[in-house]
Formats: sequence, C-alpha cells, structure tokens
Amino acid sequence: MAIIGSVLIALAVVVHLVFFAMESMLWSSPNVWRRFGIADQRDADVVRPMAYNQGFYNLFLAAGGAVGLVLYWTTLRHVGFGLIFFTGTCMVLAAMVLLTTGRRYWRAALVQGLPPLVALVVLSLGHAG
Repeated sequence: MAIIGSVLIALAVVVHLVFFAMESMLWSSPNVWRRFGIADQRDADVVRPMAYNQGFYNLFLAAGGAVGLVLYWTTLRHVGFGLIFFTGTCMVLAAMVLLTTGRRYWRAALVQGLPPLVALVVLSLGHAG
C-alpha cells in the first residue's frame, strides 16, 4: 500500500512541477497559454502575472509532496505522512475548485486531483494498520 500511494504522490508532484514550468517559465509560448484557454498574445500578456504566481503555488505543492515522501521513507515516517496528507489534500481541494470554474476543466481537475486522492486513500489505509 505504501509503495502504491508513494508512486501516486510522486505522480502528483510531477504533475504540479509541469504546471509550474508551464505557468511560470514557459508562459510566453503560444502552445502553453493556448492550453489554458487564452485566445491571443494580448490576453496572455495580461494573464501572465497571475499565471506566474499560480505556477509557484504548484511548485510549493510539489515541494511539500516531495519532502513528505523523503521524510516518509526515511526516519520521520509520521511527519512525512502528515506532510503528504496535508499537501495531497490541498491538491485535491484545488482540483475541486477548478471544477467550479466550468465544465471544460473537468479533465484538468482529474489530472490534478485524482492521483493525490487515490494516494491519500491508499496511504491512509496502510498507515492505519
């Protein structure tokens, strides 16, 4: 159970790192901002500061998950579990908020929220035993 949950949290970390890269480092590429529903360069330039900021939220979530995994698999298993649980819950809640912005975001919300949700369930079941 711990391995499956850890792999899923690691996947969630990678997903959030990819969003960080797109929003904070690669935003000037039309291929990137079009993925977020931005129609033209002018709108992309207007949204850029918000995307940059949002990217760092994703980076911090990824960092929390990664540090939690390291702690979980080393000497501080309970601390790592707590950090994974908090970070994973934030990822799931952020995905739920994304769903409230419109039906066209359901796929992105699944990509963002399903791996940490399943990981939390699996790790919680394994941690309780």
